[in-house]
Amino acid sequence: MKAFIGTNIIDVKTESILQDQTIIVDGPSIAQIIPSAESSNLNLDSMEEIYDVSGLTVLPGLIDCHDHLASKNYELISRWNLDEPASTNSIRIYKVLEDTLQSGYTTIRDAGGLDAGYKLAIEEGLCEGPRLVLAISIMSQTGGIGDRVSGSGHTNGLVTNPMLPNAVVDGPDEIIHKLRELVRCGADVIKIATTGGASSRKGLGPRDTSFSRSEVRLIIDESARLNKKVMCHALGGPGLRVCIEEGVHSIEHGCHLEEDPDLVKLMAEKNVFFVPTFTVYDYHKSHSAPHVQVRAQQLIDQHRRSFEIAMKEGVKIVAGTDAGGFIHGDNAHELELLVVNGMTPMEAIKAGTITAAECLEVDDCVGSIEVGKVADMIIVDGDPLKNISMLRDRNNIKHVIKDGKNIPISKRIL
Repeated sequence: MKAFIGTNIIDVKTESILQDQTIIVDGPSIAQIIPSAESSNLNLDSMEEIYDVSGLTVLPGLIDCHDHLASKNYELISRWNLDEPASTNSIRIYKVLEDTLQSGYTTIRDAGGLDAGYKLAIEEGLCEGPRLVLAISIMSQTGGIGDRVSGSGHTNGLVTNPMLPNAVVDGPDEIIHKLRELVRCGADVIKIATTGGASSRKGLGPRDTSFSRSEVRLIIDESARLNKKVMCHALGGPGLRVCIEEGVHSIEHGCHLEEDPDLVKLMAEKNVFFVPTFTVYDYHKSHSAPHVQVRAQQLIDQHRRSFEIAMKEGVKIVAGTDAGGFIHGDNAHELELLVVNGMTPMEAIKAGTITAAECLEVDDCVGSIEVGKVADMIIVDGDPLKNISMLRDRNNIKHVIKDGKNIPISKRIL
């Protein structure tokens, strides 16, 4: 058993601070939370480890609902996994997993590109990393965002990783076959794209449509039969409307929701989660290909207004970085941007903890500091409710605990 004595707990369920508390961790779980003034009643001599965290702040392990942990850049040779040996790439991804965990992120939904072997390795203790919820590959139609072709139409004829199947599909038969293949490969969630995006090729923009209504309906129905939820890349236009009306589980990006405010009300009614991913557009506006920079700069103001309307209508908003702008381990930048765009620090922390856990359907075990839940916690020097940006500074993070285990925090090397 472990005792963490004297900490201030951010209670995301009551939106309050519990001052000077002692947390007892037994194995992977939180066994007891009591005021430190009452800790004399505990048999501290029986504890395996005792941590004096007086004056520090504890909050739940952070959750990113939209990352791409295997992504490096948008270069085609990289997206085809031909830029380096598979062994080097695997070690690089392992370091990203390790670094992301050490930054305080104990759960990640990977929205495509990470195969199930990494999840298995973490669960078996072969390496350290966040708890993973995997999409495996992005389902899109021919010409959609998942169709990784060169400008001349050439595709990668080499099968670089059979655990990451090509998920470009057209029509009912291909959709059903691919859904079943993705689940066989370990998909926990089905990721689809019904529009283009800021980073998609020229000619496939944020309001351009992918998949028909009947195809979206089929994907949702077949996913439900397989006990999987659907997360949907959708920025605007008819493709955004169809996926909300048909009832996907979460909208990724949703930059142009402001153009169809009735859809925001529908999201609230249908309990559709919203993952705005401000971080990746902050990256795109200055670091990506020229046409991507233009798209990102054009959508910034509307994206903020869409976010404001979603907050006003009571849509459940959760934090996600979308590859963190390819700066892995800086996932807390999204929490900072949620505040910049109108949330309070407490609202942003909830978006990255308890509400995010609800979106991933793991709120029964993580997302808040409560007796009986898994001991996923980060202990920081400072108060993120006064300065949310402090969570980006690794020097402020004193302890990261996942499954009750204290994770060593090393100097960043990425």
